[in-house]
Amino acid sequence: MGYFAGRAAPMGAVGPAAVGALFFNFHDAMVRRSLPDAWGFAAPATVERARRTGAAAALRRLDPSLEDSAGPLVPLLQRAVEGAAGSGRALFAATRDLGWPEDPVEALWHGCTCLREQRGDGHVAALTTAGLDGCEALVLFAASEGIPAELFLKSRGWSAEDWAAARRRLEERSLFDGNGISPAGEGLRQSVERLTDELAQAPIASLGADDSGVLFAGLRTVSEAITESGLIPFPNPIGLPEPGLRPEP
Repeated sequence: MGYFAGRAAPMGAVGPAAVGALFFNFHDAMVRRSLPDAWGFAAPATVERARRTGAAAALRRLDPSLEDSAGPLVPLLQRAVEGAAGSGRALFAATRDLGWPEDPVEALWHGCTCLREQRGDGHVAALTTAGLDGCEALVLFAASEGIPAELFLKSRGWSAEDWAAARRRLEERSLFDGNGISPAGEGLRQSVERLTDELAQAPIASLGADDSGVLFAGLRTVSEAITESGLIPFPNPIGLPEPGLRPEP
C-alpha cells in the first residue's frame, strides 16, 4: 500500500483503474487493494511530504557531502526538468507539478524523481508500442536478465498462473521458446530499451555537454554511496542494473 500511496500522491486520490494503467506492470488486484484504502490512513499531501523528507534524511546519512554538493546541482536539475515536455507523460507531469522544495537535498531528490518518472513514462510508451502488456514485459525482462520470477510475483502481485499465461502468449509470438527468451524476444527487448533511452534524452540534452557532465559527476558520488551501503539489492524488482553493467552516460 505504501508504494502506491507514495508514488500516487502527485495525482491525488485518483481511482485504482487509472493508477493501475499508469503504473502498467502491477496486477490490478494489487492496486485495488491499496487504493483508495490508502487515503483513509493519510492524505496524499501527507504521504508525499513524508516520502520526500524521509528520502532526504536517508541521503544525508549515506552521503554527508550532499550537505554542500546538493545546492549547486539543483539549478541544473531544475533546468532539465522544467525544459522537458509533459505531454503524454502523466507521472512526470504530476510529479513536476508538486514544485521544488526549499531544502537542497529534498530538491535534489525531487529533481531526480522527476527524471525517473519522465523516463518511466517513456518506457511504458515503448512497451505498449511493442505490443506488450505489464506481465509480459516482466516475463521478458526477467528471462533476459536472469532475474528470478519470484521477485516480480511478490512485488507486482502476479500469480504463478498469470506468469505462465504471459509466457504462453510470448511463445505464440515466438518471443519465448522452451529454453527461455528467444533471439526475437531479445531483439524486441533491446529495441524497447533503445527507444526508452531515446525518449529520455531530451531533459539532459537541453543542458548541453558541459553542464550535463557536471550533473552526472555530482550525482555519481551519491549513487556510489547508496550502492556501497548495500541498501539496494541486486537483482531487484525495479530492474536497476548492478554498477558497471551499464555504460555511463
